[in-house]
Amino acid sequence: MNRLMQTLTRSTVAIAVMTACVASALAADLKVGLSVSLSGPNSSLGVPYSKGMAAAQAYKGEINGRKVQLIVLDDGSDPTTAGRNARKLIEEEKVDVIMGTSGVPAAIAMAQVAKETKTPMIGLTPILLDAADNPWVMTVAQPTQLMIDAVVERMKRNNVKTVGYIGFSDAWGDLVYTAMMKAAPKAGITVVSNERYARADASVTGQVLKIVALKPDAVMTGGAGTPGALPFLALQERGYKGGVYGQHGLINPDFVRVVGAAGQGALMPTGPIIVAEQLPDNYPTKKIGLDFRSVFQKTNGAPTTDAFSAYSFDGWLVFADAAARAKGEPGTPEFRVALRDAIFSTKEVVGTHGVYTFKPGDISGVDERARVIVKLEDGKWKLAP
Repeated sequence: MNRLMQTLTRSTVAIAVMTACVASALAADLKVGLSVSLSGPNSSLGVPYSKGMAAAQAYKGEINGRKVQLIVLDDGSDPTTAGRNARKLIEEEKVDVIMGTSGVPAAIAMAQVAKETKTPMIGLTPILLDAADNPWVMTVAQPTQLMIDAVVERMKRNNVKTVGYIGFSDAWGDLVYTAMMKAAPKAGITVVSNERYARADASVTGQVLKIVALKPDAVMTGGAGTPGALPFLALQERGYKGGVYGQHGLINPDFVRVVGAAGQGALMPTGPIIVAEQLPDNYPTKKIGLDFRSVFQKTNGAPTTDAFSAYSFDGWLVFADAAARAKGEPGTPEFRVALRDAIFSTKEVVGTHGVYTFKPGDISGVDERARVIVKLEDGKWKLAP
């Protein structure tokens, strides 16, 4: 009897060990890789992205009984490093999806790696890619054209006839300018300048002097993060009295801190999360927006005051919805294909920035519900009427 009991005990222990091993395997067999700018000029965007992702993991850290592991790498605001991070996350960490990053050039570098390795990528910036050429990438950020259309509509309402443009001398500056050139003529507005500056520049005085000399009714800025404050500061120094407009790349507390009084009254589009408590109760994103703010506070020990942390939260929501539907074993090429296909069949997933519906051939999944116009008043964003 004692021998029988010993045998049964050993069998029970063996089964328990096997069960623990299986549970351990399940505990981390969904992997998300995030590359963002935790240092460098884009860190004012990258740090919120990482904090938003931490809140997302706390909000929904398990999918169909599988725990999700999050791996975060710093790209130092460098596109080359972002591409290298994407490759490391995919080839060494064996992630099922990559997300990032804090600037359009770096996101494009990641997208090329996603295409090459056949790995789904959820972009957090409004990258503009040919979906037919790269069917592995989608983005939760609003398309630049959708947001700039809203700015131009507001300019027309404010009787703006001429506008000067100043933006980054990179892909983001190009995206904003191209969108302006498409929308402005239809509204009877003439764009009179195309001035550029680098993200690392310390001054834009020369460019602003050229714009002020043209006497435009308004100025449109195509910057992001803290470097995006430079045109506002220079325009104030030169005594410019016209309207100054921005876009969603400027919605973060570091921009507000640096721009100070020079940003007073600036109008720009953003996702509805930034003014969630000011939205009507029936607005589709209000509830999840307030839920996000609550979990962000609990996770990070401070409130969220930016738009960027919510993009990574929404990226996680889209991933979680798709992962729950995707068939196959995580960590395999077959699962990556299934996950990609599931993401592109996403329907009406309510996020903080918008309601997401993806389809093949369209990398962006939002509509007009993903934008509102806000005004900067006394260092706070107010929903514009």
